[in-house]
Amino acid sequence: MNLADMLSYADVKQLSTIAKHYECPCDTHSKRDMIQSILNTLNHREIFEKSIGSLELEDLRFIHALLFDQREAYSLEELTAKARQARFDYAEEDQNWSPRQTILRFKQRGWLFNGHSHQTKFLFQIPNDLKRRMADLLTVRLRQEVRYASEPEMYREEQQLLAEDVQRFLRFVRQQDITLTQDGVIYKRHLQPLMDALSVQEEPVSKGGWRFGYGRRFRDYPNRFSLLYDYCYYHQYIEEHEGRLRLREHGERRISEGTRESPLALYKFWLKLYQTPVRNLNAHVQWIRRLAGEWVTVQSLRQVLGPFIQPFYYDTPDSILEHRILQMLMHLGLVRIGEHAQAGLVVQTTALGDRLISGTFVADEEAIPMEGPVPVMEEGDAVMSERMRTGLAAGIDKPLHG
Repeated sequence: MNLADMLSYADVKQLSTIAKHYECPCDTHSKRDMIQSILNTLNHREIFEKSIGSLELEDLRFIHALLFDQREAYSLEELTAKARQARFDYAEEDQNWSPRQTILRFKQRGWLFNGHSHQTKFLFQIPNDLKRRMADLLTVRLRQEVRYASEPEMYREEQQLLAEDVQRFLRFVRQQDITLTQDGVIYKRHLQPLMDALSVQEEPVSKGGWRFGYGRRFRDYPNRFSLLYDYCYYHQYIEEHEGRLRLREHGERRISEGTRESPLALYKFWLKLYQTPVRNLNAHVQWIRRLAGEWVTVQSLRQVLGPFIQPFYYDTPDSILEHRILQMLMHLGLVRIGEHAQAGLVVQTTALGDRLISGTFVADEEAIPMEGPVPVMEEGDAVMSERMRTGLAAGIDKPLHG
């Protein structure tokens, strides 16, 4: 429903609170007068922009978590959880702040309403037209803050390569007798030929850093191959059985039928796998789509999106944006990453990325539970930016587009 509809169902008490917040000139004893005055006020562009511009960072994070969520309504528990997540330094013992304060502020602004039916009266809804206006307004503001660039001298994009590598991986497993360690990891003597058979080369995981949280086998394999492996495992294409890696019936069928994985299936799986460690991943990707229709510098994206990205253990907002989001979106074919002589690293959404990201949402309850954390050292994450500058992706040595 839109704002006008929700105002008509709101009780006099909330209408009076909203009118008081905006100092609306109206008769507080007349519901009709209050509704009309509130609509006139909120439809006034300058007043709406001022209201958004006055928000504290944690309230902006709260909006960030809701704007691209496709659910029609939220329980109090769901909103409370999102409000807590918006306050990165939240602690249970903090007596001076409550997530319900955030919810109350949004109700006072007329941005949250209780449902009107018996089934929805304990749920909360956001007017659809307000969500669109907020998203458009914040998009304009953020576009003014990022730095755009001309087409870079060289760039990398991978398009359908990940889908093709699923087939290559399955065929390799069928043709080879692949033995596993006691922990279920492919031995190096098998792993290196397998990595060489894929279209994108990556360095094996080595000691010197940490790896956990981004998938079942993330600790054992490099980023892209870890995603590919987990995708095949969770879709029951492969199995780890009695010290061997083998194809399952679904995997055999994919090979015999020559069926290529759809970019949408791969993208949705990545969202499900990564959205537990990367809070509000749906929203982060939506902002990248909105801001990177043209070539935009990675440095300016860090500055604009960094405050909305919650750290994950030793992963900083900068490393999450570069390693876990931008690099993986490139592997999925949804962005291209380039090197610009003056602007440095730049990124642009592909046509495929614009189409898939705009139409895809994965709910929190669809997330794949995170395993671990099990710390395993890996050098590469600490130097990813330099690797991207020299290869435009960690360990990738394919020719660049120029």
